[in-house]
Amino acid sequence: MEGAAREEGHKEAQLSFTLAPGANGILPDRMIAAMADSGLILPAYPFVESQIQPASLDLRLGDIAYRVRASFLPGPGATVAERIDELKLHEIDLSDGAVLETNCVYIVPLLESLALPPEIVAAANPKSSTGRLDVFTRVIADGTRRFDMIGAGYHGPLYAEISPKTFPVLLREGSRLSQVRFRTGDAILDADELDALHATERLVDIDDADLTGGVALSVDLSGENANGFVGYRAKRHTGVVDVDRRGGYAVDEFWEAIPTRGDGSLILDPGEFYILASKEAVQVPPDYAAEMVPFDPLVGEFRVHYAGFFDPGFGYAGAGGKGSRAVLEVRSREVPFILEHGQIVGRLVYEKMLARPHALYGQRIGSNYQAQGLKLSKHFRV
Repeated sequence: MEGAAREEGHKEAQLSFTLAPGANGILPDRMIAAMADSGLILPAYPFVESQIQPASLDLRLGDIAYRVRASFLPGPGATVAERIDELKLHEIDLSDGAVLETNCVYIVPLLESLALPPEIVAAANPKSSTGRLDVFTRVIADGTRRFDMIGAGYHGPLYAEISPKTFPVLLREGSRLSQVRFRTGDAILDADELDALHATERLVDIDDADLTGGVALSVDLSGENANGFVGYRAKRHTGVVDVDRRGGYAVDEFWEAIPTRGDGSLILDPGEFYILASKEAVQVPPDYAAEMVPFDPLVGEFRVHYAGFFDPGFGYAGAGGKGSRAVLEVRSREVPFILEHGQIVGRLVYEKMLARPHALYGQRIGSNYQAQGLKLSKHFRV
């Protein structure tokens, strides 16, 4: 009876959250808060400061991590909890913090669950600081065939799959590695809309912007914007990184700075992790959000950008940006690969906001990377 009462309460709560007919866009901060107030987002504990971002919600880890034999998707009709029971090797208490080792796979129940209405879908992505630590993380929901995608009308728990790839990391209950966006309708700008937006807002600071399939971003290997350096390569066999510790680590204990080469190239070694930056300075106007889309594998044997959300106001002059470089998290695949200065490595797809957020990226919400150039995660002292 208690469960039935809760479910009935959710149904009543959904009636208090309404969207205009034909609405298309990403839900902003105040609507995310309204979803929680209406029972469509169900946190185990009240939200903490800065958890609601301009166009997304940070997701918090629960108090237990399960080391599992392998990554998995539950598939239709199956729950994540059932698969954990089949695959778990041991349990780790995160209440007081625990270290997750590199190249192991862990599943952690999240403190937020969802009771989505039929017109809202959700999509998750690693936070910027997570991607820059080379922590591979994805969100899983019951019955799904895809990572990081939560279908319309989903009612149930959320889980994070976590696999540190370079540094062992210290996590605890409440740590935030992922964020989720909520969409209704088709929010992506088509080619004509993107052309018009660039004409009025100048989305990147170059005259011959490539807008085919999104705003093209290329890699900066000139060294001109970073005192003669083009990026960082992660060191192996380092100490532990506490994901909640800001400015706690010396750069040279974890990273090797990469000087520019005269020919403007960089050879990516297989299995190594690099932090690079885009040649273009990017801005996201207040009524839009952007996302880095998966890069075409036919163009090169490398992966760029684990953390793909760009909030409204990123790089925007009105929010203190004046254009911000996109930091690129790069990993080569099976063979060495040569990157050249100005080579296209990714594309930004722009989407409409359903409404302008109360606070833009860079305005009073702990935005760590506004007006950035080449920059490591917030954990390292500059």
